[in-house]
Amino acid sequence: METTKTHNFHVPLSDKLNRELRAEAKRAGRPATELAREAIEHLVEDRKREALHREIATYAQAVAGTPQDLDSELEAAATSHLLDSEESPS
Repeated sequence: METTKTHNFHVPLSDKLNRELRAEAKRAGRPATELAREAIEHLVEDRKREALHREIATYAQAVAGTPQDLDSELEAAATSHLLDSEESPS
C-alpha cells in the first residue's frame, strides 16, 4: 500500500479568523488543522475547475465558426435529445 507523504505548511491567521476556525472545529468535533486542510483542498479543486472552464471557453471561442467547430448535425441531435429529456418524466 502506498503512503502519502505529508508536509507542514505555516499559515498565519488573523485573530478573528483563528477564533472562527477554532469555533467551527469545536462545533464540528474535528481538529482545526483538518478543517483548514479540507478548505485548502476545496480551494485548489475549485481553481482547477475554473481554469479548465476558462481553457475550454477560450478554445470554443477561438474555433467558433471554423471547421473545428461542432458538427451542425451532431449539435442538432444533441439539442433534440436534451429537449426530449426535459419533456420526459424522470
